[in-house]
Amino acid sequence: MQSKTPSTEVESSEVPIAPAPGLIERLIASRPPRPRKYGILSRLRSYFIYDPLIWLYTVVFGLISIPASLLGDRERILHSFARGWSWMIMKTIFSPVRVTGLDKIDTTRTHVYAVNHASALDIPVLYVYLPFQFRIAFKKELLSYPIVGWHLKRSGQICIDQQNPGASIGSIRSALKGLKAGMPLVIYPEGGRTSDGQIKPFLPGAFFLAIKAQVDIIPVALVGTFELLPMNTYHIKSRTLEMRVGEPISTTGLTGHDMQALSDKVQKAVCDLYYGSGQIAAGPSHAS
Repeated sequence: MQSKTPSTEVESSEVPIAPAPGLIERLIASRPPRPRKYGILSRLRSYFIYDPLIWLYTVVFGLISIPASLLGDRERILHSFARGWSWMIMKTIFSPVRVTGLDKIDTTRTHVYAVNHASALDIPVLYVYLPFQFRIAFKKELLSYPIVGWHLKRSGQICIDQQNPGASIGSIRSALKGLKAGMPLVIYPEGGRTSDGQIKPFLPGAFFLAIKAQVDIIPVALVGTFELLPMNTYHIKSRTLEMRVGEPISTTGLTGHDMQALSDKVQKAVCDLYYGSGQIAAGPSHAS
């Protein structure tokens, strides 16, 4: 059955960015893994090697990308720089990533990828291990960061002002146009990073674009990134990570009235991926 092609017109009243009532409490049934202890050598390695190198990569890649982005397809070029920056970070911090489920997804099709958000290092993981160009929906506050904010604005990422949704209409229209033209979109439905490692309630408004464009949603769980680098610290704790990719969730025929139900469905899928397999194995693993 074919669904009617949705209009690309977006009104501010159509974009609810309000938290959903709690589903998450019913989903977290498993006990979190016992935290691994990291000593003074781990801290020194992070503060005097990892962190300075990451800042160096950010400055160098950011400055070189300015003239390079003037030479052709700006957004494609800047995505390549972001991927190179991310690759350098992941190689530096010695945290291999085990990818599961991505081989079952048709990555040539346009999808919205719904990802849990636990760490500032989630973004490098996605840039390295999602093998295609995409855009990310991000909070307006990130624009104030030197170099990073400039890159986000110039590379066509989707800026969301959570305090003033009406101000995001232009960016949302651009994202909708991109989805319909075949550009995948990565969203963080929690609206920000978790402070305790548990998945926070999803915002139903995060799925507005997927419904409007009538594209499938791919649930993705990043496991171990909170333990790698939680909020309010610069101590990077090298460890094995996982990116678990779930089955597509269709939006065919759905409307704005279905956002809450869709949000609950995607949230359950991400939680099942994140909590369902328990603690990731210690020790070395094959990095995809």
